[in-house]
Amino acid sequence: MRKSAWVLVGIAATLSAQGQEQKRQPPPDFTSGYQLPSPTTPVPKDALFAWIDVGVLLVALVLAAWIVLCRRSRAWLLVLTGFCAAYFGFYRLGCVCSVGSLQNVALALADPSYRLSVSVAAFFLLPLLFALFYGRVFCSGVCPLGAVQELVLIRPIRIPEWVAGPLGLVPFLYLGLAVLYASAGAGFVVCRYDPFIGLYRLGSSPLMAWVTGLFLAASLFVGRPYCRFLCPYGALLRVASWFASKPARIAPAACISCHLCARECPYGAILPPSPERELVPMHELRSSLARRLGATVPLILLLAALGWFAGPAMARVHPKVALAAELALSRAQPDAPKSLAVEAHLRLGRSDEEVWREAATILKSFRLGAALFGAWAGLVVSAYTISLALRRRRREYVAEPGTCLACARCFASCPVLPQGDRP
Repeated sequence: MRKSAWVLVGIAATLSAQGQEQKRQPPPDFTSGYQLPSPTTPVPKDALFAWIDVGVLLVALVLAAWIVLCRRSRAWLLVLTGFCAAYFGFYRLGCVCSVGSLQNVALALADPSYRLSVSVAAFFLLPLLFALFYGRVFCSGVCPLGAVQELVLIRPIRIPEWVAGPLGLVPFLYLGLAVLYASAGAGFVVCRYDPFIGLYRLGSSPLMAWVTGLFLAASLFVGRPYCRFLCPYGALLRVASWFASKPARIAPAACISCHLCARECPYGAILPPSPERELVPMHELRSSLARRLGATVPLILLLAALGWFAGPAMARVHPKVALAAELALSRAQPDAPKSLAVEAHLRLGRSDEEVWREAATILKSFRLGAALFGAWAGLVVSAYTISLALRRRRREYVAEPGTCLACARCFASCPVLPQGDRP
């Protein structure tokens, strides 16, 4: 545990040394009556306000850990959830958030010229550090994306494990895709398709407005669908929580296996005790595990090859690749209307050949990146199938640290009193 914590601290120091707060150039002074359009994203904050955000995040994480592990109060956690939704969501407009910061980190690691601010690095690392010790307390009531889903959940329904298990792989795949596009400079897809950012900014495109409505409607009955089945940062927190030294514990004393906590959890994160008699013989489990291990390498190689061939198609979203395609079309059809990107290129006076050379370089790098993404997808799928064949022995109901969101719902249902509160 200490080694993992020091590794993250070292990463923080490395990222922090790459640069200071990013500052944009002031807008040009137009004299022709041109009106600047209204910005759709928050303007960069001054260093003082950025550090205030980091301080609020740190205090909120400490409070969440104390409420969940010590106070064990669902009511207090809801108060913290409402505050974080109001501050990080509506007041700070959801930017910068820990979920989107992983793209900044990926770009900073891939491009030495990109300067990562210390505050963004802190937003990325602090929840992971807390997850290493206390589990997913960031998800419990600090994350503004999880907060809005938690507050609107009125009648949760349980999703069968055969459905929830495979869907739980999507965040890991989305994580690989987000890292690929961010590191290649193709854009921040997590922020672009954030289903709740339009709600916090009180405005979005018609398509994203429909997506926001669908997620909110689903959140009324499904416990945090975005957090469980899509959030890429949640995938990182899930892995970090596996090593947590003090995760949330359901019963403060000995578990009496009453099953009440498992029925109360809307996320399927509470695992029952192992049956006394295993239905599957040990030799069959070992044989199944051996087959799945043997299929790991071929699956990784197959998906890596598919990613290699799909790289050029995936690279079309890159602005420079898209411009190169538009330039080729414009040269083939001189009389066709030109896009704004082509007109801007012509005004800058750059040669078409220069753009095509840049696009060719990007296509080559995308082939490699897409192959790595395919290998990552094969590794994720293989790890899931192998986990299904592993034997787990449990003597009581336990909250699986990786999937437990520390919402404190199970605490109120547990009839076991702490030793100090017994009559």
